[in-house]
Amino acid sequence: AGSAMVARALWALLAALRAGWCLLPPGRYLHPDAFFQAPEVMAGDILNLQVYYPWEFLSNSPCRTVVFPLMTSGVTYWVIKSLQQLDICSSCINSYTLLVSPRLLFTIFSFILDYSVYRLAPFWGADPWKALVLLAGSYVTLVFYTRTFTNTLEGLLFALLMVLVSSRKSSGSSAEPTSSSLIGVITTAGFFNRPTFLAFALMPLLYWAGLIVDSQKSIKTLINHLLKLILCACFTAIVFITADTFYFTSMSLDNLYSTNKSSLIDVIAQLHDKMIVTPFNFLSYNLNPHNLALHGSHPRITHFIVNGVMLFGILHILAIGAGFRMLKKYVHQLILVRGLPGLLVHSEGSPVLLLFYFFPLAFLSLFSHQEPRFLIPLILPLVLFSASPNRAVKWKLLIVLFNLLGSLLFGCLHQGGLIPCLFHLEQLIHSPASSSHPRHYTLLFAHTYMPPRSLLNIKKTDMHVEVIDMAGSGEETLCQTVQQRASDFTCSNCHIFIIIPGTVRATITKCGVSLKNETLIFPHLSMEDPPEIPFLSSGNWRSQLGLYILELERDH
Repeated sequence: AGSAMVARALWALLAALRAGWCLLPPGRYLHPDAFFQAPEVMAGDILNLQVYYPWEFLSNSPCRTVVFPLMTSGVTYWVIKSLQQLDICSSCINSYTLLVSPRLLFTIFSFILDYSVYRLAPFWGADPWKALVLLAGSYVTLVFYTRTFTNTLEGLLFALLMVLVSSRKSSGSSAEPTSSSLIGVITTAGFFNRPTFLAFALMPLLYWAGLIVDSQKSIKTLINHLLKLILCACFTAIVFITADTFYFTSMSLDNLYSTNKSSLIDVIAQLHDKMIVTPFNFLSYNLNPHNLALHGSHPRITHFIVNGVMLFGILHILAIGAGFRMLKKYVHQLILVRGLPGLLVHSEGSPVLLLFYFFPLAFLSLFSHQEPRFLIPLILPLVLFSASPNRAVKWKLLIVLFNLLGSLLFGCLHQGGLIPCLFHLEQLIHSPASSSHPRHYTLLFAHTYMPPRSLLNIKKTDMHVEVIDMAGSGEETLCQTVQQRASDFTCSNCHIFIIIPGTVRATITKCGVSLKNETLIFPHLSMEDPPEIPFLSSGNWRSQLGLYILELERDH
């Protein structure tokens, strides 16, 4: 009882930390997709801000459904827009609310994981509060599940699916009447969010099918369950297809809402002629090895030996060891116990959880592009497996140190200066001095992640700010661009800023341009341009772990 009380208090503390982590400014930059797969797009559509639309959301190549961005970032942006229009909050739309409001919603949604773990733990022989502490104490929950990734939604839908298929394990009776319908809805929604969801859903669905077959029911009952699942899946698919087709044929929500009767007829005609099914476009693109190579190719074992360890540490290593031992014990039962669904039903909790963990991991390993965030839905079966009695107890200290390091690296240092930099530039652009004396700003980003333009809070009608993303351009290309901008005499009141990590700041000095002002934002760690160890041990370490905002002195 005493240990349970300690676990409850620890979970509550970690849950409060999760909420505070989301709200405390300015937030860190984990990956571009956290912005460009939802908030950036919705900021352009709902708030009419200058944004960068990624290729997945262009009408000629729609690979992402618009339903989830609308339901998450779209709703939060609509709320702050309405508050400002009603004069309830005169300055609701700013860089902080643009960043935090979608993250806050995702942070609230992240507690679906906690609910699922609490519900599932007794069914899978795990200690509920031990599992909850493992979940809430993981830096994956703290960092990834408070960010607006499609992978985050994938993990939440996977958790709900596991709750539905596990709800009758204790009794072994047939599925509840509502389960089949909800399973169909969640599976289809997950597929439209990310087609890779089927890799996560397959084992739970086979487990669910095995329970139905194993129960002593008529063939009519089995057919009824399958019909409910298929009908609800088809209805959900129609909703997604209709919403995506309307969105991509009208180009933006504002255009759709402002159409008159005749143009609406034209839109309906387009819908009739062309239905947009975004998951098929996604699969068509990603099944092409050449396309995947554009985003980076990795060895097929990267998920197993690198990404799994990077996300889950010792828990992943212990699961691999347990998996090899159980594989040797249970492989012959694939033949003896009515195939795979029968094996799933008649096995104890641990082997099934390991299948839920390793099958998606193995399936995703078939593709050459492998990023750690693709595996974050697997935290649920992993913590349930690890929270079994006497498992992972002696590794407590290592687990704590690992998650502290992960939180520091990915939650604080990694690209840590970019969001504060955008906050600073937004205040500069919208300062009273800039408003009274119109100025033109050129913001040149080099060797940083792609900057989300929406955080600058610039309306589409404002043309006084130009954002140039040089990405990882070489020294010659960068210097050429900087020199051209510095010697441009056509603009009399132009201000040019270069945003560059301290590790490559010397490049600007080699360009032969004069600097008017410089600002250092600390901390900022660029893994693409990492600091050298000798510099970190010198007095220059703060510069190496910083992001510079350099204002050019223009030539006269």
